[in-house]
Amino acid sequence: MDNNRRNLLKASASSALGTLLLSTHGNASAQSGGDPSGSQIKSIPPLAGKLGLRLATCIVGANVTPTVVIVFDDGTLVDLAGAAARYQLSLGFDPHSMLELIKSGDAGHAQVQAVAERARHDKAGLLPVATARFLAPIPRPDRNIYCVGWNYLDHFEEGKKARQDKVADKYPDHPVFFTKGTHTMNGPFDPIPFDPTNGPLMKDWEAELAVVIGRRGRNIAEADAMDYVFGYSAFNDTTEREIQQKRHGGQWFKGKSLDGHGPMGPWIVSAGAVVLDDVRVICRLNGVEKQNASYQQMYFKVPRIIAELSRDMTLEPGDIIATGTPSGVGFARKPQEFMKPGDVMETEITGVGLIRNTIRQES
Repeated sequence: MDNNRRNLLKASASSALGTLLLSTHGNASAQSGGDPSGSQIKSIPPLAGKLGLRLATCIVGANVTPTVVIVFDDGTLVDLAGAAARYQLSLGFDPHSMLELIKSGDAGHAQVQAVAERARHDKAGLLPVATARFLAPIPRPDRNIYCVGWNYLDHFEEGKKARQDKVADKYPDHPVFFTKGTHTMNGPFDPIPFDPTNGPLMKDWEAELAVVIGRRGRNIAEADAMDYVFGYSAFNDTTEREIQQKRHGGQWFKGKSLDGHGPMGPWIVSAGAVVLDDVRVICRLNGVEKQNASYQQMYFKVPRIIAELSRDMTLEPGDIIATGTPSGVGFARKPQEFMKPGDVMETEITGVGLIRNTIRQES
């Protein structure tokens, strides 16, 4: 983010906070209900920036409508819609929609920052994360999830012999892009379906750092690309290898796009609160570490990915980019390893968050 935008954001946040501090507010009420998944959150990585936000989409208390919440370092959260009503603040976006918040730009971000500051100050309306059910931060993306293939050299090398297709025997000069269908989106603690009627299955893990775009852009210069990032999340490009590699002509879309095969969350951490060079991408299966690599090992870094993807193609606020997985996937192991019903897959992005999904057989 350039200095002008950063200063504007700080000024907007201060102005919105001042408005909140002058407003009246009512008493908070806290009800728990439903099927909370927040109890699976064992730790919360601290934010790296003072203006950082940790934003999630949750079912809170007895409500049935998903809403955006702000999650704090101490393991509490505040319902954005409820807080805005309590502070008599008219938000410039629908507080039940993460997509609408993202599309609201710096003004919306400043309003949320102000709500966060007020909630921390007066402790009103705070709930333990364990009382909420966490959904994917963007439960219904507007568009397919963009993905980057072979973005770690060791992952490209490990897959050379294991891949059925032989279309690439040397590392490409440009990022390899593909997409996952929107119905792959899954919650951070929800089960991943295993359909035994779909033939022989080779369900594999692919831990990835997800980038969420915050501004519309086309032909974005690499030097400006980070100004277009809203935030980051944990993502797993869960893949059916048998479908990906052996069916449908060897193209990837179908094997990458089965329903529920894209868990994400548990929240989005705003861009200024993540130090990418400190990030590690980790995957564990049943508690055993399978992948562990740093962002610095990523071949095409986030600015290059955004610049290349936006070349003659418009990116929209709320677009999700999965930036690639490191080595350690199951199909490249000897012997090969694949997930089965009952297995628990953990995806951790250090400094961001951890998601945990169980493989569940469908009846």
